[in-house]
Amino acid sequence: MSYCLNPSCPNPENLAHTELCQACGSPLLLQGRYRAIQVLGQGGFGATFLARDEELPGHPHCVIKQLRPAASSPNVLLMARELFKREAKTLGKIGNHPQVPRLLDYFEANQEFYLVQEYISGSTLQQEVRGSGPFSEAGVKQFLSEVLPMIQYIHSQQVIHRDIKPANLIRRTEDKKLVLIDFGAVKDKIDPVKAAASEQTALTSYAIGTPGYAPPEQMAMRPVYASDLYALGVTCVYLLAGKSPKDMDYDPATGEMLWRDYVHVSDHFASVLEKMLEVSVRHRFQSANDVLRALDLEPYMDSLAQSMVTANRPPRSPKSGMGRTIGNSNEMSTSSPTSRIAAAIRARQSRNASDATSLQPGASRHQLLRKPSSSSSDTATGSTSSSRGGSAKVMPRLTAEELLEAYSKGRRDFTSHNLGGLSLQKADLSGASFHQSKLQKTNCQNANLFNADFGRANLNQAVLKNANLARAYLSHADLGGANLRGADLSYAYLSNANLRGANLCGADLTGAKVSDDQLATARTNWATIHPSGKRGFW
Repeated sequence: MSYCLNPSCPNPENLAHTELCQACGSPLLLQGRYRAIQVLGQGGFGATFLARDEELPGHPHCVIKQLRPAASSPNVLLMARELFKREAKTLGKIGNHPQVPRLLDYFEANQEFYLVQEYISGSTLQQEVRGSGPFSEAGVKQFLSEVLPMIQYIHSQQVIHRDIKPANLIRRTEDKKLVLIDFGAVKDKIDPVKAAASEQTALTSYAIGTPGYAPPEQMAMRPVYASDLYALGVTCVYLLAGKSPKDMDYDPATGEMLWRDYVHVSDHFASVLEKMLEVSVRHRFQSANDVLRALDLEPYMDSLAQSMVTANRPPRSPKSGMGRTIGNSNEMSTSSPTSRIAAAIRARQSRNASDATSLQPGASRHQLLRKPSSSSSDTATGSTSSSRGGSAKVMPRLTAEELLEAYSKGRRDFTSHNLGGLSLQKADLSGASFHQSKLQKTNCQNANLFNADFGRANLNQAVLKNANLARAYLSHADLGGANLRGADLSYAYLSNANLRGANLCGADLTGAKVSDDQLATARTNWATIHPSGKRGFW
């Protein structure tokens, strides 16, 4: 189909290779090369079209954005033209980033303004959640680790996106990278009244943004860089809960979104989200790097948690012995996220020098800070571990029946449990947390483990044949000798996981976070699907 770009055309749809619109007579080939074939979005002052570039071999797809000024007076047209050129310059500058669509062309025709951009093929995060369900905490952290550096780059170019939301984040089909689209060029609106009364080439009087995602200062037409971080925080809540912000309650006194009842996340991650979602811009994170630094503290929080007594026991005195003493023991024994963060910062500062000399290639700071066990016993009947100077810790043991019953009643946290050797074939345990749990030789054939957290878990020789591990978090997990034949590992996070001897024949690793060095230690065959989406051997 050829689509007519004349805003007043009564019937814009035409046959594929028509030169002139059959309804209004307008040329259908914009600038002699771009043919619009489908409407992607349309509003009162602009429209977006999927198009083909018929001047290039293969007629590749592109996106045409048409900006229509609200009035035709010379003053308004002058302001629209200057605004348009500034937007085009901005898009041309930030389009050098691999996660931002490239600006291909821009021009004015018949008092209308056009931007031509790279077309991104893929699914939006909104479509992913609707199709596959909410993300796990680990999945959202992975999302942030990929998106925050991109936002920091955009802000470094003095650009505020103003419309970050799941529908504007596309996972590109070819490489599974997230791409941020819609930088608002077609959403800027010239106010004809103000334009007539003033000679300023100011921006607009139109509050750009999506209600629920845009913070108060942005809706009041005073956006700042931190406004994008608020929208990113709301996006995280949507990914975790699968609910739009308009479907959540708000505190009538403060305007804060009451999101905590809809998601289940760790205290540390909740504190990060809370600061991203501060209604007061002054108390919000001020930069994407600030958020990354806050997230980077979590490995230290994990290390501290290993040294702390459980919440249902009284605090230990320093003499009773803990796996590692970092900072003041009274601060260490509290469960307050603020106190733990303060202790973590001091721990980080005191260990910077030793980390610099002791960190070996391939080792993480998390590994260095974690105290190695002086003795351990992992058996089918139980597991114990002890750290230097500390008392033995008995790992909880559940039967398969107890585990499945607990899950059916809504329990999702099975952190540090001993589940070795259990028969969990065809079990539905999606979204459950088995962080640091013992699952060696456990049979999870054909099980649904979508979005599950297996961070640092022992899955040595586990049977995961044909299991659904899509979006599972498997960072630092031991999968040595595991049977993953035919498993769905699409978009799984396998960073630093041990895959030595793992059977990945026929496994789907599309978009998975895993290195070539890791895969070289595993067994693959012609049916194994690469992270790139291609099939074959490594």
